[in-house]
Amino acid sequence: MTRPPLKLSILDQTPVIAGHSVADAIAATVDLAQAADALGYTRYWCAEHHGLRGVANPAPEVMIARLASATRRLRVGSGGVMLPYYSPFKVAEQFMMLEALFPGRIDLGVGRAPGGDMRTAQAVADGQYNAAERFPQQVADLCALLGATLPEDHRMAGVLLQPAVATRPELWMLGSSEFGGLLAAQLGIRYAFAHFINAQYGERVSAAYRERFRAGHEATPYCALALFVICADTDAEAAELEAAVDLRRLQMAYGLNAPIPSLEQAREQRYSEHDRMLIERERSRSIVGTPERVRERIEALRSQFDADEIIVLTVAGSYKARLRSCELLAEAFQLNPLS
Repeated sequence: MTRPPLKLSILDQTPVIAGHSVADAIAATVDLAQAADALGYTRYWCAEHHGLRGVANPAPEVMIARLASATRRLRVGSGGVMLPYYSPFKVAEQFMMLEALFPGRIDLGVGRAPGGDMRTAQAVADGQYNAAERFPQQVADLCALLGATLPEDHRMAGVLLQPAVATRPELWMLGSSEFGGLLAAQLGIRYAFAHFINAQYGERVSAAYRERFRAGHEATPYCALALFVICADTDAEAAELEAAVDLRRLQMAYGLNAPIPSLEQAREQRYSEHDRMLIERERSRSIVGTPERVRERIEALRSQFDADEIIVLTVAGSYKARLRSCELLAEAFQLNPLS
C-alpha cells in the first residue's frame, strides 16, 4: 500500500544561543515560523518552559498569537501547555480566543511535565503545583469543555465558555511514556510521542495508543512522532552542529542552567572519558546529517511508529543553521511551498 505524503511540522523551544539575547531568540522564532509557513510545513508548535536560561518561552499562548498573525496557512499551537499549573477552564478560554482570532489554525497540545525545576514550578503555580496528580481529570475536563459535553452535575456545568465560536482548536496529548499514550487513547484525542526525550521504547507506546483508542474527542486515532533533527548541507557541517548539541546535553546532565552553546564554544570544549560516555548515551535521541541520511532515518522511524505525522525539533548553535535545516528538510520531503 502506498503511504500518503509525509506531513512535516515543527516544535520550537525558542532557544537562546550563547552570545545572543532573549529578544534575538524570540525574533528567530518568528522568522522560523514564517519560513515554515512558506515552505509547506503543516503546523508549528511552541513549547512551555520556566526558569531556564537556554529557552525563552514561558507563555506559548502569547507566542501563538504572534506567530499566527505573522503566517498565512500554518497551524500554530502549543507543544505544549503544562496543564498541572492551570485551570482547564482558563486554558479553554485562552485557546477559544485564539481560535476565534485564527479559525481553523489553532492546536492545543497539553503535557504534565513542569517544564523546569520544582522550585520554579511552585513559583509559577503560586505554591499550588499539584505534581500532576489531577492531570487526567484536567485533560478530561478540557475535552468536555471544548466538546461541550460536561455532565450536568459537573462543577463547571452551565458556565458560559467564551468566546462562543463555531470551530474548536485541535486537542493533543503530548508525552514520552506509556501514561500519556494510554490517557490519550482513553479520552479519544490525538497523541504526539516525544522521541527526542525518550528514544527507547516509543513504538510500543504508539502501538498501545492505537490498539486501545476509543472514539471520544476524535473518532479515529492520530499519532505524531516528535524527533530531534538537524539537517545540514555537508557531513562536516552536520558534525560541527552536532558538537554543540553534545555540549548542551552534557550541560543538562550536570544540571548547568546555561544558554545553548554556540558553535565556537563547542569547538573549544574538551571532554573527559566520562563526559564522552554521557554524550554517546544521548546521541540516540538525535538525527543529524545531510538531507539523504536524515530523510532515510525519518522514513524508517515513521514506518516503525506507524506515524501519521513527523514533528521536528531543531536546536543548534546557530540560528542560521536552524533555518537552513528547515529549508533542507522541506526540499528532502518535497513539501508544497506557499505560492
